[in-house]
Amino acid sequence: MNVESGTANAVPPRSFSEEEQHKTLKKVTFSSFLGNFIEWFDYASYSYLATVIALVFFPGEDRFVAVMSTFAVFALSFLVRPIGAVFWGNMGDKKGRKWALSISILMMSGATFLIGCLPGYALLGVGAPLLLLALRMVQSFSAAGEYAGAATFIAEYAPKNHRGFYCSMVPASTATGLLVGSLFATFMFNTWGATSDFVVDWGWRIPFLLALPLGYITHYIRTYLEDSPVYEEMQEHLKQQGSSVKHPIRTLFKKHLRVLIISFGACVLNAVGFYAVLTYLPNYLETTLNYDPSAASIITTIVLVAYIGFIFVSGRISDRFGRKKMLIIACVGFIVLTIPAFMLLGTKNFWIILLVELVMCLILTINDGTLSSYLTETFPTDVRYSGFALSFNLANAIFGGSASFISFWLIDMTGNDIAPGFYMVFIAALALVAMILSHEHTGKDLSEV
Repeated sequence: MNVESGTANAVPPRSFSEEEQHKTLKKVTFSSFLGNFIEWFDYASYSYLATVIALVFFPGEDRFVAVMSTFAVFALSFLVRPIGAVFWGNMGDKKGRKWALSISILMMSGATFLIGCLPGYALLGVGAPLLLLALRMVQSFSAAGEYAGAATFIAEYAPKNHRGFYCSMVPASTATGLLVGSLFATFMFNTWGATSDFVVDWGWRIPFLLALPLGYITHYIRTYLEDSPVYEEMQEHLKQQGSSVKHPIRTLFKKHLRVLIISFGACVLNAVGFYAVLTYLPNYLETTLNYDPSAASIITTIVLVAYIGFIFVSGRISDRFGRKKMLIIACVGFIVLTIPAFMLLGTKNFWIILLVELVMCLILTINDGTLSSYLTETFPTDVRYSGFALSFNLANAIFGGSASFISFWLIDMTGNDIAPGFYMVFIAALALVAMILSHEHTGKDLSEV
């Protein structure tokens, strides 16, 4: 096992009965699912209600500029994610996965709740969007450790031959958060209208206010969990040596820089693809193609339901087929099919749009359902949380949070409605190079990585 003090033979792990480990795995999976759900339910609500939030915080005659400003706040908040990744990854490797996840969920849910309490531009003027940006930065900082920590925690408990399936719970919780956010937006738009007084004054706040009680429940569950057997094994080994994990980030850059760069490249496609397919396309249909918002919401809801099913299938297949092959297939799929997909969206035909989004969704799940298990198998235990968190969040900070903003900007600059498709192809090509250079660790015991 690689630790900062050197390489040594692994000691016997702490004893867990099969029944105890199965029960704990269920609790770990549920708390990880719920914590990640809270984060992405908020992000979904922000994205799907972007036109409403624009009215509250960026009023003006130019609707396009207001929506762009809303997504600019969304993108800027992502800039703190690498800082959060360094902090939570470092603490998760030093103090334990349980500690980092228990504290981060309180910060994330608290900031989300306060967003729901914010007064709008009419009351605070320019202070309203500034406070919105500040709270989203706090939220992004704390959320930076959630996805990586949840996947790491599950992977270190899961049986090695089913690790892909169990880790797929994390992206599935992401999709579930998006699905519930989409259903909520669809319900409000169909019941009251997107610009009704109720929706603009109070309706958009509801998903943000729900974060506080859900966050407390997640924190409570995590407080009573044990750290993973793999992590406990490492700590026991270090204790016998009279050592400890002191500087995970320094170790990560000193000993695992090449792996970190490759992992970042692998995460880039997921960062752009996730936001492009699941959150940008609904706004693209409405804002760029002037497609009916209700029909766009219905399509998004159907796609998200399919996405959740595809995720579990992808995770299970990766256990048999291998993570590297799955991720390469996803890269090639995006390179070949993205441009034709954007062209077909221009038909504005409900069934064609639905089919196109389902195909893009399937390609995305081949990546998304595999990536979390791939990253947990890429880094050794002493830097696993840090390596996962930094590569994943750095990719999301640079490429993910800005995906919607850049897509709108490309259309505005070029006058070409399919310009975002070319951007997607470029990103997929970068990820393909990274995956070709990567190694396969599917099925390995994590203490052997």
